[in-house]
Amino acid sequence: MKYYLNNPLANNGIKPEMQAAELLDATKIDYKSFFAGLAPEDEVVLIGGDGTINHLINAVDCDTLENKVYLFGNGSGNDFLNDIGEKPGKEILLNPYLKNLPKARVNGKEWKYINNMSFGIDGYCCEAADKIRAKTPHKKINYTTIAIKGLLFYFKPRHATIEVDGVTREFDNVWLAPAMKGRYCGGGMMLAPGQDRFSGELTVIVYSCRSKLKSLMHFPKIFEGKHVELTDMTTVITGKKVHVKFSRPCAAQIDGETVLNVTEYQAEQG
Repeated sequence: MKYYLNNPLANNGIKPEMQAAELLDATKIDYKSFFAGLAPEDEVVLIGGDGTINHLINAVDCDTLENKVYLFGNGSGNDFLNDIGEKPGKEILLNPYLKNLPKARVNGKEWKYINNMSFGIDGYCCEAADKIRAKTPHKKINYTTIAIKGLLFYFKPRHATIEVDGVTREFDNVWLAPAMKGRYCGGGMMLAPGQDRFSGELTVIVYSCRSKLKSLMHFPKIFEGKHVELTDMTTVITGKKVHVKFSRPCAAQIDGETVLNVTEYQAEQG
C-alpha cells in the first residue's frame, strides 16, 4: 500500500489523486509507531518541504528504514529539492539522502538535519518569519526582505570562535556561520556552492564584515553562490566536527526550524 502523509502547514495544496488515496495528517501521527506498523513493501509519500523531512529523520531511524519513502515537495523553501536539482510537484525517492545524516547539538538537545544547521542572520530571519506567521498565518514570507531589514537595522554581527576538526579560528563581525550538509539555505540562498552532500564532510561558511553597507551590497551574491569569491568577507572551511560559539546569543535554525537564544552549537557528520 502507498500512504500519503500530508503536512497541512506546508505551502501548497495536494493533487486530487492523493485525496482519493490513503491520506494522513503528518502533524497528527506518531511517525515511529506508524513506520513500525508498515509491511516492508509499503511505500510512503511525504507531502511537504524541508521541515517535513526534518520531522521524519528525527522521529525514525532512517539508516535502517526498509520502506521506500518519497517526497512530493510543496513547501515554502524547498532547499533540499534545490540542492538535488529537482522541482516541487513530483515524487522524489528520498531513501538515498536519508542515511548518514549529520547531527547538531544546541541548547542541550540533539537533532539530525538534511540541509543545514545555521546561526546568525538566517536564524534571525526564521525567527522574524515565525512572528509574521503568528500574526498572519497565510501571508507569503519574503525572506530576502527580512534579511535586508536585518542587515540594515535589527541584527548585529557577533564575534565568533569556530573550531573545525580541532583547529580553532576567531572571527569578528560575523553575520552568519552555518554548517552545511547541502548547498542551499533560507529558501534559495546558495550558501555553500562547493558542498557535496555525499562527501562525508560539512562546509562552514563564515560571512563577516564590519560595514553594514558593504555586507548589504554583496548580499545578493549569496543567491548565486558568488559570495565565496569575496575572500575578504567569506571564509570556507570543511570538516566533520564543527563547534561555533558567538559572543552574544541569537536565534539559530535547523532545516528552517527556529531555535531561540543560542550562544553556541556543535555539528558532526558521521
